[in-house]
Amino acid sequence: MTIFTVFFQMLALLIMIGAGYFMTKKGMMDAHTNGQMSGMIVNVFNPLLVFSGALHAVGEVSLDTMGTVALIAVGMFLFFIAVGMVLSPFFDKDREQRKIFRMMFVFSNLGFIGIPVVSSILGAEYIVYVTEFMLVYTIVFYTYGISLMNGKFSLSTLKEMVNAGTVSGLAAMAVILFGIRLPDFVDTSVTYLGNVTSPMALVAVGFTLAHSEWGKIFGQARLYVFAAVKLLALPLLMLPVLKMATDDAALIRVCMVMFGMPIGNMPLILGTRKGIDGTICSAAIILTTVLCVVTVPVLLAVTG
Repeated sequence: MTIFTVFFQMLALLIMIGAGYFMTKKGMMDAHTNGQMSGMIVNVFNPLLVFSGALHAVGEVSLDTMGTVALIAVGMFLFFIAVGMVLSPFFDKDREQRKIFRMMFVFSNLGFIGIPVVSSILGAEYIVYVTEFMLVYTIVFYTYGISLMNGKFSLSTLKEMVNAGTVSGLAAMAVILFGIRLPDFVDTSVTYLGNVTSPMALVAVGFTLAHSEWGKIFGQARLYVFAAVKLLALPLLMLPVLKMATDDAALIRVCMVMFGMPIGNMPLILGTRKGIDGTICSAAIILTTVLCVVTVPVLLAVTG
C-alpha cells in the first residue's frame, strides 16, 4: 500500500465533503436537513455499518486479536488523557478553554470519519476493530469526559452510555465471539444500509464547512501546531509501542488510523451545553478533518 494509493482514497473522501459543501451553498441542504441526516447516521446507518462489518469478519478475527485491540484502545485513551493534561495550558490560558483542549486531545472522530476511512482504505472486515475503539471511547467519554466538564463524577451520566452505538457495538462483539451467521438476505440488506454511512457522514461534514468562517479555521497558527501534534506527533510516538504489542501489519494500520483521527464533535457539543465558547473547537474540528486527508496517508506510509 503506497502513500499515493492512500492519498487518493482520502481524496475521494474529501470530494464527498466537497459535495456536501456544494449542496449547502446551492440551498439543497439546510440545518434541518443536516440534523435529520446526522440523526439517521448516528441511530441507524452507522450502527448497521458496525454490525455488517462484524458479519463479514466472522471466522476471520481471533479472540486473541480482539483482546489485543481492546488493550491498545485503553492505552491510547490513557496516553491522550495524560498528554492533554500536560499540553493544554500551552494552547490556551483560559481555564474553560483548557478543558476544551484536553477534550480535543482525547476524543477523536472514530466513528464519523474513522469508519469511512478504515472501510474504504483497508476493508469493511476491519470495522470490527474500530468498534472496539468506539466502545472504549464511550466508556471514557461518559466517565472522564463528563466529569472533566462538570468538575465532578456522577453515576447518573452512565445511563447515557446505552445508545444505538453501544448496542450495535456489543451486538457486533457477540456476532464475532459466538460465530453467528445470518441469512444472506439479512446480511445484504444490513450491508447496503450500512454503506450509506460513509457518503452521508462526509456530506454532513461539508455542510459544517459551508457554515464556517474560513479565516477563523485556517488563519490561526496555534491550531496548526495543535493539529501537527494531534494528527502526526502523538500517533508516531505510539507506533513503536504498537509494534511491540502486535506484529499484524493490517492491525497496526487500523490502529494508526485510529490514533490519527481528527477531532470529533463531542467536545464541542458538551462545551456548548456548559456555556463555553466553541469558536476554537469548531475551527479545530474542521481544520483537523481537512488535514487528515494528508496526515493519514503519511501515517500509513510510515507503518510500511
